[in-house]
Amino acid sequence: MFILAEMTNVTRIPPGLFNLKLNDAIAGELNKKLANKVVLDVGLCIALFDIIELQESYILPGDGASHTRVKFRFIVFRPFMEEILIGKIRSCSQVGVHVTMGFFEDILIPPTALQHPSRFDENEQAWVWEYDMGDDNKHDLFMDAGASIRFRVTAEMFNETCPAGPQVQESQESSENKTPYALMGSINEDGLGLLSWWDNQT
Repeated sequence: MFILAEMTNVTRIPPGLFNLKLNDAIAGELNKKLANKVVLDVGLCIALFDIIELQESYILPGDGASHTRVKFRFIVFRPFMEEILIGKIRSCSQVGVHVTMGFFEDILIPPTALQHPSRFDENEQAWVWEYDMGDDNKHDLFMDAGASIRFRVTAEMFNETCPAGPQVQESQESSENKTPYALMGSINEDGLGLLSWWDNQT
């Protein structure tokens, strides 16, 4: 679920932080810049793990801050494909079940990846697994918001969300609805789905 990503960065330290040790000042600036941000094709950055290498610091003309090229490792949320995770249902809609990990909410389980057969209940705004108990007897198992759910990661999507120039304003407006990093999941196999479905079995 979490990986260590090695990165490099030229970190600017303002004069107000010169009283700190260089490592501490750089660590604070790196966390401020990257924590809770998505780096394209890397994942969701969580926190600085360690600093591997510091090169010489320099000051640019007209800027009283110091600039230091740093090689470091950052803790990143990026599950591997087919990894099984546990989250909570944030909401349900026609497009599927929306899952949150608490710190990451862009997870979708589409209808085709739910237990079969399932249907969307408009009144309850929840997906329902029509569990076959045999002898033509079915029991509705609701996927309610807030319930803990176990799912398998099946795909990831990265989207470039940097601002574009005025000549592509229309495409820029459409990209505002994109999330920089999203996951797709699946629960259509035994042992996956709501924890209560399996934990209550004897």
